Amino acid sequence: MAELSCEVLVVGAGPTGLMLANWLTRLGVQVIVADGKDGPTAESRALVVQARSLEIYDQLGIGDQVLEAAHRAEALAPGFGARAFGRIPLGQLGARLTPYPFIEVLEQSRNEEILYDNLRKLGGDVYWESPVTAVVQTDDGVEAKVGNHTVRARFCVGCDGANSVVRKARRIDFEGVTNPHRFFVLDAIGAHGLVPEAVNVRPEQTDFLLGFPMRGEGGWRLIGLVRDTNSDGDLDEEDARERMLRTYGVTYDRARWFATYRVHHRVAAAFRDGPFFLAGDAAHVHSPVGGQGMNTGLQDAHNLAFKLADVLRGARRDSWLDRYEAERRPVARKLVATTDRLFNAITSTRLPARVLRRILIPLIAPIAVRVLPGSSGGSRLFQYVSQIRIHYRLDPDAKPDSPRDPVIGRRLPWTGNNHAVLRAACWQIHGYGEVAASDAPDLGMPVHIFPPAPGTSLRPGLLYLIRADGFVAASAAPAEADTHFRHALGR
Repeated sequence: MAELSCEVLVVGAGPTGLMLANWLTRLGVQVIVADGKDGPTAESRALVVQARSLEIYDQLGIGDQVLEAAHRAEALAPGFGARAFGRIPLGQLGARLTPYPFIEVLEQSRNEEILYDNLRKLGGDVYWESPVTAVVQTDDGVEAKVGNHTVRARFCVGCDGANSVVRKARRIDFEGVTNPHRFFVLDAIGAHGLVPEAVNVRPEQTDFLLGFPMRGEGGWRLIGLVRDTNSDGDLDEEDARERMLRTYGVTYDRARWFATYRVHHRVAAAFRDGPFFLAGDAAHVHSPVGGQGMNTGLQDAHNLAFKLADVLRGARRDSWLDRYEAERRPVARKLVATTDRLFNAITSTRLPARVLRRILIPLIAPIAVRVLPGSSGGSRLFQYVSQIRIHYRLDPDAKPDSPRDPVIGRRLPWTGNNHAVLRAACWQIHGYGEVAASDAPDLGMPVHIFPPAPGTSLRPGLLYLIRADGFVAASAAPAEADTHFRHALGR
């Protein structure tokens, strides 16, 4: 049995763990990643990559690889039963908000392969077939049993899924509920009856179907309720196939993958416990509605990596790590609550809910197809789904009901050319018109001056302090920037 040491032990090499390991390795942190599997996930599993996650991939330097591997869903296609009401173009909703105004369909297995390949290029690797069976806190950090090894680390991050060993070892409650229905997930070959190149959303009185276009002729990910339609006591692919044909007019040649599962809506009671952290499914699980599960985990990892690196390099005190839970747990709670309500609305078998679905959806969906593409409501919907509208309350003294600043605590608004400089992965100062680089305080960080950015919340005459993760930490006129920015850095 060997004894190993590192600065951060990452438990789990799914998308969240691999994203965390990539960023930590790039930032110069010593990392050990351990997983009981023998390699990256083989099944497709999670599927959608949202705009915010693509921005993170771009900052890491592998955005083009992800886009090349992905299959673009260019529209949203609402419907009811076998009826489709048209297409809502996604590119039109997000064109001025992000370089990635679409939904990119890329299965979890390919995300993992890309992240794993990049990790090895950065000089890292994964201890495969090395399950973590025990973790304990020590005077100087963490000690873990990893396969046949003992690993000592300063910090440990549980990225090990809904049944997290780390969360259970720390006795952190996983608060929430389990939906009573059973669902199927199916990767179909040669599917017909769906609006092409679009995310199909088809609720019905007692059922629903989600369809995501995948690579290959007639390739689709299909998700819905599964019931024992042939009364053989099993919930199998034939039950799903028969119900899709009868209710939605959807057929397919064969299934590449089929599984059933129950949907959980749960959030860990804490995301940090001393030197232990939770991220991804270990910290939160929810329904697949909106395709945000994997994305939220990737963004957890991105947020936490910079904070760990700051503390390990002595740039911040240990209390800076408390900001991880303060920023990411509210995001998870809101996401779980929203998807729980939405999921209950489309799966409830109560008569009032069924009647509302039958009446309202055929009435509202055709109007939405016509109105949303050119409306502020459509733009706002895209921002929520794509996760570029996430807001962190950076002032710990701010009241919960105080107005949210349109820029501070949010991801840096995209102006067409200002996100490229974020690839430096460091704190920086920006200005957008009516300021010069010489107006910025000397804080030992890059200064970037851009043209005015009308149509965004970035105002001329102000300087903006941008965190390494791309979120805006503070803004100030040049005369007050030194004081304001030093306060924000100290906070």
